[in-house]
Amino acid sequence: MKKPILRILGTSVTLIEEIRKQAEIDLGIKIEYQIHDPETAQRIAVLSPDKYDLYDQWFHNIDFVWPVKSIQPIEINKIKRWNEINDLAKKGTLISDQALAKGGVPCDRLYIQEDGTLGSNETNLITMLPLTHNVDSFVYFPTLLPENLKSTDESWSWLLDENWKGSVAVQNDAAIGGLDLAMAVQSSGKLNFQNVGNLALHEIDALTEILKKLKQQNHFKDFWADDEHAYQLISNKEINIGSLWYPALIKLLKNKKDFRIAKPKEGYRAWFGGLALSRDLKSPLKEVAYDYLNWWLEGWAGSLMARQGLYISNPLQARKFLKASEWDYWYMGKPAAEVLYGVDNQPLIEQGSVREGGSYIERMGHIGVWNSVMDEHNYLVRKWNDLVS
Repeated sequence: MKKPILRILGTSVTLIEEIRKQAEIDLGIKIEYQIHDPETAQRIAVLSPDKYDLYDQWFHNIDFVWPVKSIQPIEINKIKRWNEINDLAKKGTLISDQALAKGGVPCDRLYIQEDGTLGSNETNLITMLPLTHNVDSFVYFPTLLPENLKSTDESWSWLLDENWKGSVAVQNDAAIGGLDLAMAVQSSGKLNFQNVGNLALHEIDALTEILKKLKQQNHFKDFWADDEHAYQLISNKEINIGSLWYPALIKLLKNKKDFRIAKPKEGYRAWFGGLALSRDLKSPLKEVAYDYLNWWLEGWAGSLMARQGLYISNPLQARKFLKASEWDYWYMGKPAAEVLYGVDNQPLIEQGSVREGGSYIERMGHIGVWNSVMDEHNYLVRKWNDLVS
């Protein structure tokens, strides 16, 4: 009997070969990855729901795919471990009395309301199953830290310091790289935004004008499109400071590069990923897709994500597949009790190392802004493209 085939659209952040192989074995299916840079994946998700069955990306992308109905609702009663998913996605924070960060908070686009709008009021339908998540910032080489920064707290404003001129790189997606630099401009005192996660037209103009002048001064070395591009820039020391995602950081760890991951005093930029069902997905393949959604919450996938530096929405299941030393390092913020191995079974974390930012609760409690799609996103994209082109 021919095995069903699931086509999964997304990025290299979570479309990992080890995940595909294990899911095929456990579920008895075939999985085809469609791996693209974030903007291309987003465009396909919006325009071509017939070309994929599952969309694996981030909650802020819901703001693109839901209004045009490129995805269909997920029924909570078909998610076996829904009650194990923690409050970060459901309520926006793991700390009950903590105010929500700015930007595209996942809970605000999680539940489908009776009138078809999205919100945080609990219903029986969701847009995307919350799965992997993390916080991002930037990396730098401590040995190359300018004198004027050595006695200051790590800050997004470091990306704009004139002493880094010509050696700065930022992600080239307006919704992400633009947010990093908005944080940098605000923390530098050059501008003060009413809501850094949702800039007004005049704020976008002011932001891009500052960035344009910096680019004319050759402040930025490059704007990277994917993890491999970012990794090559910093591993070859073409840049000395730059925003970076964890898959590229893992590669740096493997090669024991002398870098540091910043914990900006203003807070991290956070993201939450998951899986959504294509509008065109129908039974019986739809039931196969639900099996895949549920498989992600059984723990094995979450443990592999941990070894990539990422978190899963029901971490206690992942803990069952992690050694105590791995759990203590990746989730609890404790020193590595022994050498820890990556997903390729090669040494990754040296004994005694401590993860930057501390424990899961500490890191997720230090969010400055969530990835977001601003109300004036299209205008931001036009201005951003003028900047990076």
